[in-house]
Amino acid sequence: MPAFSAAPDAPLYVTRPFLPPRAEFDAEVDRIYASAWLTNNGGEVRRFAAALRRALGAQQVSLFASGHLALEAALRVLAPGDETGGEVVTTPFTFASTTHAIVRCGLTPVFCDVRGSDLTLDAQKLEACITPRTRLILPVHVYGHPCDTAAIEAVARRHGLPVLYDGAHAFGVTVGGRSLALCGQMTMLSFHATKPFHTIEGGALVLNGDGTPGTSELLRQAARLEQEKDFGIGDGESVLRPGGNAKMNELEAAMGLCCLPHFGQITARRQALTLRYRQNLAGRAGLRLFVPEAVPGVEYNYAYLPVLVDEAAFGCSRDTLWQALRAQGIFARRYFWPAVPDYACYRRAFGDADIPTARRAAGQVLCLPLYDRLTFAQVDRVCAAVLAAGGV
Repeated sequence: MPAFSAAPDAPLYVTRPFLPPRAEFDAEVDRIYASAWLTNNGGEVRRFAAALRRALGAQQVSLFASGHLALEAALRVLAPGDETGGEVVTTPFTFASTTHAIVRCGLTPVFCDVRGSDLTLDAQKLEACITPRTRLILPVHVYGHPCDTAAIEAVARRHGLPVLYDGAHAFGVTVGGRSLALCGQMTMLSFHATKPFHTIEGGALVLNGDGTPGTSELLRQAARLEQEKDFGIGDGESVLRPGGNAKMNELEAAMGLCCLPHFGQITARRQALTLRYRQNLAGRAGLRLFVPEAVPGVEYNYAYLPVLVDEAAFGCSRDTLWQALRAQGIFARRYFWPAVPDYACYRRAFGDADIPTARRAAGQVLCLPLYDRLTFAQVDRVCAAVLAAGGV
């Protein structure tokens, strides 16, 4: 991929990774070279886990090679398989990873439609999706917008079900000063390079148990996760279950340690760029900026810049706009499209899912460029191209 450029005609991508000062990363790499410890829970991983616990206010954080592998491990711990399988109620408006994790763990996804206000799982429709075979509820904080956690978890309690949140987009989001990652029994965080906070690749599970500090159940889950990501090994020699290899390595943890102190400035910059988009595009008929509004008590991370395009009112379709932007070197992304039940691999089994809101959003959404090194002039360029495509 080309280097960053502020040139007026430089290609603009939907996202670019934050890179900490080279000297800071080099210092962490020097530690790794001095230790000659590259993986298997070395000093960088241990320091990074401790830093995350402090930053999130979490009791237990388990680090993984990717958010997807973390999600699979959480499903195996919270909804262990048996000969009858089981169902997981989840959202159809998400990245493929969410559903793939369910299926790869031998479970069946049941798709609950989303609410139009923020495209997160509609808690009002959740109870109707629960059956005697339901094992777990898996909502997604889409684009970093918090799910209605209180309503979702009230339904879960009535049915005795655990809640596992896919928080791939939600690192740094707080509600009432409390990290959104502290909701449910567990929350998965993704640290992929496309995220506002990253470790190149990587992810984590934040363990909350039943909310009671130091419970035996929380400690049991933590131990089980360590086995799941390290070949099922229990004490260094005994292999207790058929686990995999999903450990975060030292270089990934080093990048996380370098990025974490800069996260506040990253978020502030993304917020300023989001405001510029809003100033340029707000009020344009047929174009809904699906970006954070001022909700009391919620601090966002400004992870993405999605817009919803209403063809009749805007003057062209989402796909026509996407192509027009690409022709000008602006590489927006139809994220998420299509809705998960309409993927080729799921259409036969789930194509009849009753999810009108998710399907409508999937046909309208387009994520515009947003990253910390984007300039205001480049935002203006994107906005001018969007408006021109719509006939302004």
